[in-house]
Amino acid sequence: MSTWLAGLEERARAVLPAPVVEYVAQGARESVTAAAAVGSWEAHRFLPHVLRDVTDVDPGVELLGRRSELPWGVAPTTLQRAVHPDGELAMARATHAAGGLVVVSSNAGTPFADIGATGARWWLQAYLPADRTLAEPMLARAVEAGAEAVVLTVDTPVVGTKHSVGESVWAGVDPAIVRVNFGPDHEERPGADKATDLGPHDLDWLGETTGLPVVVKGVLRPDDARRCVEAGAAAVWVSNHGGRQLDRASTTAAALPGVVAEVGADAQVYVDGGVRSGLDVLTALALGADAVFLGRPPVWALAEGEHGVARLHAELLDETVEAMRLAGCRTVADTRDLLEPAAVPAP
Repeated sequence: MSTWLAGLEERARAVLPAPVVEYVAQGARESVTAAAAVGSWEAHRFLPHVLRDVTDVDPGVELLGRRSELPWGVAPTTLQRAVHPDGELAMARATHAAGGLVVVSSNAGTPFADIGATGARWWLQAYLPADRTLAEPMLARAVEAGAEAVVLTVDTPVVGTKHSVGESVWAGVDPAIVRVNFGPDHEERPGADKATDLGPHDLDWLGETTGLPVVVKGVLRPDDARRCVEAGAAAVWVSNHGGRQLDRASTTAAALPGVVAEVGADAQVYVDGGVRSGLDVLTALALGADAVFLGRPPVWALAEGEHGVARLHAELLDETVEAMRLAGCRTVADTRDLLEPAAVPAP
């Protein structure tokens, strides 16, 4: 990857408070899954096409029926305003300028209306509480502010244990920069805890409540992906929550092909987890993803403000277009047969 992209995390660590750095970087428990993510993409090898006209390369994709100039979006992350005062606004503006999509955490520290006013294309990420009705005001605010879809996170019935070193970030977080789209005293109300009884019926409820397409995030198994699609999901998002939930869970690079094979003909399939370069983007697309989502890299870039996020998109786009050219691919559709077949053990 480019020298600038390779130095993102190091530069962010130099300017951010230690508890914020730890919050962004940490995985669950021993961080086995988090540590495996980056290498899981690098393990694949390409079989590039030649004698192809790659003068004009189009890396754009369709996301729920609308074009994105980028084959990736920004995944939802909390505490963006702890990383930079402009937080979600800087993230949205830079991503909008690049022609991309941003997914906004329900825990965001910026009012949805302000994010919508940037003109950015955005989806809402949602956790459902035990009492579903407590989510209705937050969902209504998102719809009013122009959210185009709801991304239901399904891998967090409880928050995975993190082994913190030093002071927890939550000890010093200003309440004014987190969960500002919920009503007053939301967390103290009975039933505000995360739902431990999520089921396929919740997809139907979300769709009816918001009138928006529902994307299901946190799926690693083909059979679960099928259940999601049968329950009405417009897309399935292969994710292990950045290695922050069940440690020792599969890497998304390993899980993606099975999910694509099961539901790729019936719904869009997205993936996140460890994508750091244009070669990683190309690998994910070659494995069948309709789009990639970036978690930690945009947050590290946000430490440099809106300019940092804008440069992240620009540098990653340059790398992706170069990789597509060298692989003989003019469009994302051309990438699907690029990977070397997995070796079959000798009998």
